[in-house]
Amino acid sequence: MTTSQHERVADRTGRAVAERAPRSATPLPVTPVPVTPLPAARSARSAATRPGLLLGLVLTGQFMALLDVTVVNVAVPSIRLDLHASGAGLQLVIAGYGIAYAVLLITGARLGERHGFTRLFLAGLALFTAASLACGLAPTVGVLIGFRLVQGVGSALMVPQVMSLIQRTFTGPARVRALGVYSAVLAVGGVTGQVVGGTLVSADLFGWGWRPVFLVNVPIGLALLLVGGRLLPSVAGERTRQLDLTGLVLLALAIGALVTPLVLGHDEGWPAWCWALLAAGVVLFAAFVLVERALAAKGGHPLIHGRVLRAPGLAPAAGAIFLVMTGVAGFSFAFALHLQAGLGASALRSGLTVAPTMLGFGVAGLWWRRLPQRLHGSLPLLALVVGAAAFAVVGLLARDGHAVSWTQRAALLVVGVAGGCAYSPLFARALGSVAAEHAADASGVMVTVLQLGQVVGVAALGTLFLSRVRYPAAGPAASGTALAVTLGVVALLMLGAAALVRAVRGARG
Repeated sequence: MTTSQHERVADRTGRAVAERAPRSATPLPVTPVPVTPLPAARSARSAATRPGLLLGLVLTGQFMALLDVTVVNVAVPSIRLDLHASGAGLQLVIAGYGIAYAVLLITGARLGERHGFTRLFLAGLALFTAASLACGLAPTVGVLIGFRLVQGVGSALMVPQVMSLIQRTFTGPARVRALGVYSAVLAVGGVTGQVVGGTLVSADLFGWGWRPVFLVNVPIGLALLLVGGRLLPSVAGERTRQLDLTGLVLLALAIGALVTPLVLGHDEGWPAWCWALLAAGVVLFAAFVLVERALAAKGGHPLIHGRVLRAPGLAPAAGAIFLVMTGVAGFSFAFALHLQAGLGASALRSGLTVAPTMLGFGVAGLWWRRLPQRLHGSLPLLALVVGAAAFAVVGLLARDGHAVSWTQRAALLVVGVAGGCAYSPLFARALGSVAAEHAADASGVMVTVLQLGQVVGVAALGTLFLSRVRYPAAGPAASGTALAVTLGVVALLMLGAAALVRAVRGARG
């Protein structure tokens, strides 16, 4: 299950609210973007005569950023062996991308608004491509972690501009078709990431092992930069909203203070500095809230406006999404290690094993509205309960260390379908009550929350899993037991999310 699906839901919902269209709750894709009138000034390079090429270009950039969310999961065991990475190092390789992306996502949208969407898209793409090259050449796990953070920064600058460029290039039926293509790209991205990652690692191209997982972005990125510089429209920025640099720094410090001890605490034996950092993280989050409130009271432009969080149903929905993504990210990290390091499966087989989960999620997220209308209200609650049961089944069947059975594969498919039937309606329901002027910011809040959920999931549940198994000494049974414990916690998180979904229904009457 991927971030992309949620971005898709948040984005389309935000757009629908802003436009006051009758189908304001339809969960189609949008990245947090402010809806502003298109400036009249455009260069002669306008893409109006070649909209199909523009759509393909920006969606390829979006797809690369999406791919790097999931493609690394199946490469983790290979990275562990090649770079002699610790469990904490592996967690940071995955979480580093999400940390930078989550912290800078809303700021990336604001920068595009101020300096021009095309300029920020190309700048983010260039940074992402350069960081991908550096990741592929990284000699140590520390260098890899550092450039994964840079990759996340590039994505945070690039991705928010995609929907802005689509909205400002297409109108009427053409926009509907463009959004349909956008939805399809996001829906299959998670599946493709797992399979592509497994294929590249298993192929061991030129004896490079896991490195092509990152290097594959380089020729694609260079081609997009070359074509994008000529094709993308030149749209002037509008510097009407100030950047909340104080809020940005406080949020980044708070997240870092909370995630660092969660990742390093187990390996370091939980020294006093870990607990001190956790306490500092709580204080920094409180300071962030106070600073944001003070800025809003002065008529400024806070990173997250309090009026957005007070929209009926949004806060419990954000909490539910956070719990769900915490569980999903922890599952993805632990399951990939169990399959490859515990059961000895190849990277490709590992990717194919979880492909039904991603496919079920994408299909259900796109097609849930075809279910009878009377089921829509209770669908997220029911889906989360079913998903919790499916996670528990996968864990129970894995505890003895046997190969993945067809019963487990069926349960993994149920996990994906249940996820798609829960998240898409939940996003739509939460954002459907947001005022038009706050629709884009609300989308940004929800997407940021789900990114933070992924970071915490890898950090916390990854630590739980690694504390119960020691590779390569651990055998299949020990690995399976550790996975069963981890998935038991994941199931509890799903039930916690279900309880919050009931609060969303209550908030909306």
